[in-house]
Amino acid sequence: MADERIEQVTEALKHVVDPDRQRDVVGAKMVRDISVDGNTISLTVALSSPESPHRAQIEQGIRTALGNLDWPTDIELSWTAEVSANTGFGQEGQTIPGVKNTIAIASGKGGVGKSTVAANLAVALRELGTKVGLLDGDIYGPNIPGMLGVNGRPVLENDKIQPLAGFGVPVMSMGFLTDPGQAIIWRGPMIAQALRQLVHDVAWGELDYLVVDLPPGTGDAPLSLSQLLPLSGAVIVSTPQDVALQDVRRGIAMFETLRVPVLGVIENMSYFVSPDTGARFEIFDHGGAKRAAEELGVPFLGEIPLDPEIRIAADNGRPVTSRGKDDPVARPYYEAASLIGSEVARLNAAKPDPLPVL
Repeated sequence: MADERIEQVTEALKHVVDPDRQRDVVGAKMVRDISVDGNTISLTVALSSPESPHRAQIEQGIRTALGNLDWPTDIELSWTAEVSANTGFGQEGQTIPGVKNTIAIASGKGGVGKSTVAANLAVALRELGTKVGLLDGDIYGPNIPGMLGVNGRPVLENDKIQPLAGFGVPVMSMGFLTDPGQAIIWRGPMIAQALRQLVHDVAWGELDYLVVDLPPGTGDAPLSLSQLLPLSGAVIVSTPQDVALQDVRRGIAMFETLRVPVLGVIENMSYFVSPDTGARFEIFDHGGAKRAAEELGVPFLGEIPLDPEIRIAADNGRPVTSRGKDDPVARPYYEAASLIGSEVARLNAAKPDPLPVL
């Protein structure tokens, strides 16, 4: 009797579709540990990304499908996340052992807060329950160590550089290998070699996501690093001005050339809210990045306010996302992290499986 009912449950769940994978939850192997005890159905659902924005939709679909069975049911759902792996969309990127997905954080120019966004997204993804590493790829301006409060020199073990860690996130940066304030005056070949070592000579371990803070702009350094990485996708950080359209377009054009999908655009320094009156001021205009994303057909991942707490937290080596997802200042980063995880899962599901070796 129980086996027959489990079969009925399984058939009913084939009508529930995961928006990320665009497959039914049974075919996508998201349903685990189905059991039936009397009229109580228990099952676990493995989401494709942490804090998936589609969780409520999937739950409603499951409850509706099981509610249509010809016997009364009491449904007990539990949830987990299983991040899918992708070896990258670019042509030249090598795989990084143990790393499922590599996400580039880029900008069309400097000064838009890209590194602050990268650090906060990495910690947010870690706090959401995934394994995350952070690579500071900005050779000329390595700011990530200070933002995470990480100091020291990495050591070499088994011919691999051991990354340092901040807030549970393994971190690697040129800032660990040079003296504070030392200028790095290197030309193209030296930069390329250093970037290659930062990517492939580091013992990253098992990671769901490696977040990479790219150098700003679309010149040699960001291009070289992007070609070295097996990128799952890129996030472009911009500011609200109308000129942001030009910067976003340049960034998207670079990744299109590399055949790397753009996961979305984040509008940083979007607005300022007065702590005294609660009045909202759009100091740098508003909505330029969102309009650019809509015009260019890429997802918009949200607005990050111009908030002194974000700057103070970064200066003190404690990113605001370390406070947790319920903190109002940190919340926009968590919302963006959730959307990024969902978009990575969607792209991974859409990418064809490699052909078998005959």
